[in-house]
Amino acid sequence: MVAASKLSQVFTYDSWVHAMSGAAGGCIAMSTFYPLDTVRSRLQLEDPEKNGEARSTMQVIKEIVLGEGFQSLYRGLGPVLQSLCISNFVYFYAFHCLKAISSGGDKKQQNAFKDLMLGAVAGIINVFSTTPFWVVNTRLRMRDVAGTSDEVNKYYKSLLSGLRYVAKTEGVKGLWSGTIPSLILVSNPSLQFMMYELLKRNYIKYNRSSEISSLGYFVIGAIAKAFATVMTYPLQLVQTKQRHRTKEQNGASTSKQAAAQKDVGVIKMMLDIFQHQGVKGLFRGMEAKILQTVLTAALMFMAYEKINNTVFLLLKKTPTK
Repeated sequence: MVAASKLSQVFTYDSWVHAMSGAAGGCIAMSTFYPLDTVRSRLQLEDPEKNGEARSTMQVIKEIVLGEGFQSLYRGLGPVLQSLCISNFVYFYAFHCLKAISSGGDKKQQNAFKDLMLGAVAGIINVFSTTPFWVVNTRLRMRDVAGTSDEVNKYYKSLLSGLRYVAKTEGVKGLWSGTIPSLILVSNPSLQFMMYELLKRNYIKYNRSSEISSLGYFVIGAIAKAFATVMTYPLQLVQTKQRHRTKEQNGASTSKQAAAQKDVGVIKMMLDIFQHQGVKGLFRGMEAKILQTVLTAALMFMAYEKINNTVFLLLKKTPTK
């Protein structure tokens, strides 16, 4: 009877609405700030020994627009939105299901540590479900840019064609490339959701109101994401580098740094970056990352909360917060 009761909390209307709202909010936010994500990927993947000092976000945007055209800022947006929609749906659904199961609907049982643990479990579920999509997304975005051959580039035309090509040439290992740092990086959304829920609860507590304005959600989301990004950025850098590598690139690579990065572990890659570039190298591209993730997360949470509340209001149903 208890098992049936718990199972009923997994397949709930509330969790479905939260998941759909999270997916829609994520797509709205990513579409708005996508050029910053394109810049972040370029800065993370460029070789400092060839390019010298790290360039600013505005410098890279100017170079892309002048050299490749304005549309290049949005290269790969379609597949990213497809993957983000799936990823956010999985994460929000898992997080709210776990939250309902663990608290049994009692808000007093919610606390920062529990939110952190629930966020971690939801993140692990999300990583194993969606990593192949993000592997292909990274390569789609860097197509015709990072030295891959025309023969390889032609297979990265869409999310589906990219998935087929990676599965055929690299197998399961290639599809889940970067999974280890991704699993470690579940700490990022976990820290983000922990801080977001903590700030939201305290805001409501000290203002003695259950209503938070759109600006309030935006600011709370921005603070939560900035905190999580700074804490986990070096791992995100390594994750991007691991996802972007292909067999062709590894085989054709002649530079010492690329050779050193071939099939290495997360820690070894981080140490290698630190040895060659110092602490600055571990945070290369963080300016664009901070701008992109903080603004995107802030807008995502604002859109998510407003969509979520509107749906429940239209249906005259109180959402499970």
